[in-house]
Amino acid sequence: MLASFVLLDLETTGGNPVHDRITEIAALRVDHGRVSARWQSLVDPERPIPGFIQGLTGITDAMVAGAPRFEQLSDKLLELLDGAVLVAHNVRFDHGFLKNAMARAGVDLRVRTLCTVRLSRRLEPHCSGHGLDAIQARHGLVNPARHRAMGDVLVLQAWLQRMTELHGEQALREHAQALLQAAASLPPHLQTDLSQLPEGPGVYLFHGEGEIPLYVGKSVNLRRRVLSHFQADHREAREMRISQELRRVEIRETAGELGALLLESRLVKQLQPLFNRKLRRDNRLCSWRMVDDPRERPLLTLVRDEILDPARFGQLFGTYRSRRQAQDSLRMLAEQHGLCLRALGLESGRGRCFAHQLGRCRGVCCGEETPQLHAARVQAALAAERLRAWPYDGPVGLREVAPDGQRSEVHVFDQWRHLGTARDDAELDELLHARPRDEAFGFDLDTYRLLLAHLCNPRRPPPEVLRLRGRQAA
Repeated sequence: MLASFVLLDLETTGGNPVHDRITEIAALRVDHGRVSARWQSLVDPERPIPGFIQGLTGITDAMVAGAPRFEQLSDKLLELLDGAVLVAHNVRFDHGFLKNAMARAGVDLRVRTLCTVRLSRRLEPHCSGHGLDAIQARHGLVNPARHRAMGDVLVLQAWLQRMTELHGEQALREHAQALLQAAASLPPHLQTDLSQLPEGPGVYLFHGEGEIPLYVGKSVNLRRRVLSHFQADHREAREMRISQELRRVEIRETAGELGALLLESRLVKQLQPLFNRKLRRDNRLCSWRMVDDPRERPLLTLVRDEILDPARFGQLFGTYRSRRQAQDSLRMLAEQHGLCLRALGLESGRGRCFAHQLGRCRGVCCGEETPQLHAARVQAALAAERLRAWPYDGPVGLREVAPDGQRSEVHVFDQWRHLGTARDDAELDELLHARPRDEAFGFDLDTYRLLLAHLCNPRRPPPEVLRLRGRQAA
């Protein structure tokens, strides 16, 4: 098949290559068609083996007690892998564990990999199952010790011999070389051909077996970003879990970066992917509103409903996901600017506040500072937090054109809310006259921040803003 390769299998304490550990290693090195080395060893994981893992593999805590630690075996393993391709069934699993174990031993493992699951898919595309049990049953192979490292290695050896008999040595070699040249580190169960991924901007969705997507992401270069996920899974447990569950990749191209950001934000809120944490819809947002009379107490009121009405934004300060976050932020501003916690409503009681006794308040609480001056200082301290009023007299559009000039989109906004994206005049007209749905047309903090950054970024030229009269601001 290949000039030199090592058939390898690991048993572990679990499926997480960052936190779990190896309990057994088995390897069979083949050079020019002949087995040149055979090696196996139990490994002390230096932690208890979970009960269900003991039941699955038959490897118990007592068996690994006194076994060598991985660091004591790393030199032998590196000697076996020297100049060879690492071959395993679902090689990302084994390679991920080896990469992390070697790193803990102070070694940066660099080895080419070949996955026999992907090789099986190429050789027998008409078959539905390509797991070890499936190919074992399909070809009548006998495993002397399933879920033990050497037993699984010997099944792989027997399967490669059967494939050579059925397809010929030349075909086997060509398929193996093709996988090595393509991307042997891709998840073995991935059904999507990634060779045709576009290099422009857009959004990608990772799908597993279930209805809910695993992950939604965006990039200005979809091909580079998607492939980067499969280079990071050995370092991050989340990436490893995604790769293990991934079955299909869906691509949605956009004209530019803003379109990708908006689409990613909308899809995350709409679909609630399992591994996305940021950008999820938060209906608990609150903001500070300042009272009209500077003598009134408290001077600031925490409001929730008003933040959903962008027409009031000029009167609101900050966006917070909880009362505690809002109070902590205000308390920090008060300390920085010498404001009165009692006047702000953060401290109860009458007379001098505690901060004044410490010299941190200028005395609005006890008549040493006028309410008007204190209110003016509060407004100045909060100035950077003020929500900006919508700067236009109605809906506007921001046009984006793809780098190749083949795609153009107009993103329509009104009162900081994204009404939608149009790709031609008909879609734009329909969008401007459509009756808004409350859940789609409501205020969204992420959209507000994206649009504000896009309109007010001094590092980029001002965007083309289209004044749209087909609809009044809602």
